[in-house]
Amino acid sequence: MTSLDTPAPTADSGRSPVKGWLAVAAVTLGIFSLMTSELLPVGLLTPVGSDLDVSEGTAGLMVTVPGLVAAVSAPVVTVATGHIDRRIVLAVLIGLVGAANLASAFATSFAVVLLARFLVGISVGGFWSIAGGIALRLVPEKHVPRATAVIFGGVETASVFGVPLGTFIGDLSGWRTAFGVVGVLGLTSLACILFLMPKVPAERTITFGDLPKVFKGNAGVRIGITMTFLVITGHFVAYTFVRPILQDDGVDDSMIGVLLLVFGVAGICGNFIAGALIAKRLRQTVMGIAVLITVAMVLLALVGGSTLTASLILVVWGLGYGAVPVTFQSWILDAAPDATEAASSLYVSMFNLSIALGALFGGLAVDGIATESVLWIGAGLAILTLFVVGRDRGAKAPAAAG
Repeated sequence: MTSLDTPAPTADSGRSPVKGWLAVAAVTLGIFSLMTSELLPVGLLTPVGSDLDVSEGTAGLMVTVPGLVAAVSAPVVTVATGHIDRRIVLAVLIGLVGAANLASAFATSFAVVLLARFLVGISVGGFWSIAGGIALRLVPEKHVPRATAVIFGGVETASVFGVPLGTFIGDLSGWRTAFGVVGVLGLTSLACILFLMPKVPAERTITFGDLPKVFKGNAGVRIGITMTFLVITGHFVAYTFVRPILQDDGVDDSMIGVLLLVFGVAGICGNFIAGALIAKRLRQTVMGIAVLITVAMVLLALVGGSTLTASLILVVWGLGYGAVPVTFQSWILDAAPDATEAASSLYVSMFNLSIALGALFGGLAVDGIATESVLWIGAGLAILTLFVVGRDRGAKAPAAAG
């Protein structure tokens, strides 16, 4: 997401493209590690809950806690560290993620895991907000759009690939190994940032007063924040518990990691398809995302019963969710071209808050109603997006993605 401290462009013609791209690669690895860490428990709820003697609904707090913390830390960390070299801030945050995941890998109680997840949440909000706009400081101006897209790709790849890969590792060697691998990945990212990134002195930042102004004064931003809440909350209400859902549908436990990889591949395809559509059909792409996610959840609730059927449904779901980051980010940036820092801060906060709320509400539904209920709740939230986006065509919904 666009940084909260994005500086004005500078005429730095002496920047080395090679060194700049190495720095971009380091930041991309960092954000991939970060987002994979946030979402890793999705595929590991059952084994973690079983090993640490908590219910699957309670285990869902591993997703809820970092999401809630990240929603707050996105603006707070960026404003609080406004005068510190951004390289140092990013290094500290990603190092914290590495340490927290290693702590989870060796945890003997669920309380220790939740404390580690709290630390992950601090890092997610701060790192994501700062990293999104850092390309402007790393590469020559003509490479900035491509470099920014690469960094955003770290978020996208983690969202659709990190969970299935983590689940696959967990199925092979245990959930502690999966957390340990992500912890080592975080420390590797720390080393890359320290050695590959140049010093990036802070130049300017937003204030807390900028946030309500852009929300109240821009209908397009309000719609963007609302649709983010509906789609992301709806997605994570159900997706957080996709493992027990698939188990209840009769899918063999050993195949769940494979099915989540199928979801991930479909998500990458959805990202590229959306990238080709949003330039001229941004509003329609948003509505298409809502339809695909809704249809997939309803089908999984009604059909199920075989690995093949589940895999086909997850392809539809993955296509829809994979298109979310690039599409929703484009909506937010284009709705507020003169206030991208504040608008993106709100978006980062709502995205992470919605992850947390989805996992929380889903956990309550799983424990209090039935596992399958989360699919109906998620579908209901996602389909509401059609009414929000289609209700006011006079609101700013840009025709070109920025």
